[in-house]
Amino acid sequence: MMKRARLGLTDEIRMVAQEEGVEAEVVRRRVADGRIVIPWNPVHSPKPCGIGEGLATKVNVNIGTSRDIADKEVELEKARMAVEYGTDAIMDLSTGGDIDTIRRSLIKEVKVPIGTVPIYQTGLRAARMSAVVDMDEDDIFRGIVQHAKDGVDFMTVHCGITKESVDHLKKSTRVTDVVSRGGSFLVAWILHNGKENPLYENFDYLLELASEYEFTLSLGDGLRPGCIHDATDGPQLQELIILGDLVRRAREKGVQVMVEGPGHVPLDQIEANVRIEKTVCDGAPFYVLGPLVTDIAPGYDHIAGAIGGALAAYYGADFLCYVTPAEHLSLPDVEDVREGLIASKLAAHAGDVARGRGRDRDLRMSQARKALDWEGMYREALDPEKARRYRSRGITKESDGCSMCGDVCAIKILKEYLKKDGTC
Repeated sequence: MMKRARLGLTDEIRMVAQEEGVEAEVVRRRVADGRIVIPWNPVHSPKPCGIGEGLATKVNVNIGTSRDIADKEVELEKARMAVEYGTDAIMDLSTGGDIDTIRRSLIKEVKVPIGTVPIYQTGLRAARMSAVVDMDEDDIFRGIVQHAKDGVDFMTVHCGITKESVDHLKKSTRVTDVVSRGGSFLVAWILHNGKENPLYENFDYLLELASEYEFTLSLGDGLRPGCIHDATDGPQLQELIILGDLVRRAREKGVQVMVEGPGHVPLDQIEANVRIEKTVCDGAPFYVLGPLVTDIAPGYDHIAGAIGGALAAYYGADFLCYVTPAEHLSLPDVEDVREGLIASKLAAHAGDVARGRGRDRDLRMSQARKALDWEGMYREALDPEKARRYRSRGITKESDGCSMCGDVCAIKILKEYLKKDGTC
């Protein structure tokens, strides 16, 4: 996409520009410069989605099986529901069952961009034979090629973990060490084999693959903080500096790239994290998990993530990875996915509104509320079904208000007396 953008406008760029209400030439220049990415593998050819500078904040939903729960149909149901409720992308993080079939089924059915983390599957194959640390370097790249051939639009690759950064990690005062699954695979692999990370050492080859198959690189934050105590520490920042260099190398080859970020970050450090990434990585789209602003919210981590996500979006994060109520506890079910998605969409919208985007929707909601136009309110709601369900509790057919206020509804009363006054 970046190479084609440097030659001129493409259909995908025009579609993104129309969706965003931005001039197509502006989008084209930013794609060409690497400040916007449009994850789009021609095998999958999803609905084009722009992520980056000057565009609405996007939201990703993670789904996927585990060793204990490996039902393809459930994952497809999660994906369908996520698309219905407006997710911008889906990542398949499956680690159980027939992973190839699950991924291919998702790509066939879902028309938003699909992402994966290929090293999960490679590591699991090695673990079944002996151990994750026995992954073969060639197998790592064969896994990437297979995902690309299947049509995956963007892939998380943990290229910023190096022998040097692992040495520094061992000397750090971290509480939670490494919480990234892919990151832990590679840290353990480096320690066991005494070799450099193949994804870092052979980054030029990875760029060749990304260019050939037209998938977007999502540079994973394998050393992201797993608790607020570890936020913005040496290992995290060292990895980010490495990723900044890799961003420049990718752009030189015409490969789309975005950068992943934390993680667990207290409120007072979110602005700094976004600004550092934008500076070190020269405006590359920033893809953040949450961030979660506290560690004490099991069962409510979608709220902790939405608080951090709203602030991150306001300061310039481009892509929010949702967090569900099941985070840190279990594989999410369909309802958990819905709750997590709505929370992250709320965060993205709140950040956009604070930057002057999307306020028209809030105005339409306010106008509908003033008119007691319930159907209008449902149309603007992030979750119309839940809004309908809540209003139906205790309401009577005669009432045009809700069961909280009944006949003493403030809007209803004032509307009546403003009419009598002749001012409404």
